Amino acid sequence: MCNVGGMDRLLRIVAGLVLIGLAATHTVGLWGWIGVVPLLTGAIGWCPAYSLFRIKTCRTKP
Repeated sequence: MCNVGGMDRLLRIVAGLVLIGLAATHTVGLWGWIGVVPLLTGAIGWCPAYSLFRIKTCRTKP
């Protein structure tokens, strides 16, 4: 079930890649690897936190 919409997914993927890139180049500390979370949630289109708070940014089918 999708609960992450198009622009939200794109922003999550970009933010995740930036954080992972910064962590891989030692620009930020180990906390930068948290970028894996937005990268994965953006890639699969489902966020457990959104489910918990009943948030949905994707379009619903009529």
